[in-house]
Amino acid sequence: MSSRRLVVVNAGLSNPSSTRLLADRLAADVVEAVAGQGDLLEVTVLDVRDLAADIANSATSGFGVGQVQDALDAVYRADALIVATPVFNASYSGLFKSFFDLVEVDRMAGKPVLIAATGGSARHSLMLDYAMRPLFSYLRAVVMPTGVYAASADWSGSTGDTAMLSDRIRRAASELALSIGSVGAASGTKHSAASRIHVDAAESDGISNFAKLLGS
Repeated sequence: MSSRRLVVVNAGLSNPSSTRLLADRLAADVVEAVAGQGDLLEVTVLDVRDLAADIANSATSGFGVGQVQDALDAVYRADALIVATPVFNASYSGLFKSFFDLVEVDRMAGKPVLIAATGGSARHSLMLDYAMRPLFSYLRAVVMPTGVYAASADWSGSTGDTAMLSDRIRRAASELALSIGSVGAASGTKHSAASRIHVDAAESDGISNFAKLLGS
């Protein structure tokens, strides 16, 4: 049974992390949407905070060092990406940028990418379009029309923002799921009417992150 690969690049630095929470929710909705298309989907989460030292060494050496090379290989093999970063100084984090500075442009050509970010204020939401979208356009990726930004207020269950965030997540996930389906159709790959998440050690940490953020 063949499958498609979704890789989630999470640049959240804290634990628990609202950026990881957003990335996990997006991935879950993509899995659900892909299941409706009759596709099999494997999800791997890369937490770049765990790669910080190897990213720095890779940047100075000019090639992937340690776990970074494995992470880059996962990105190259992926049929689609979800990328999420916190906002620092009105743009993506330095660690996020440093990781993607190591990516070979030709290996990203045509790859569907869903962009997402978190921040304290909704005023930073435009960074999706003036910072993240140009970065992945330069990398020749196909950036989904809907980017998802979550401010602190979006996580509050007492406001209408939570519903709006859920709507944006579903819309963005549907767009990425359709792109994954298009990739499969173009390659002539047949999938069964099933979907599953391949949970690695990093994704298991994400489950704990959900519980911490929700105060469970």
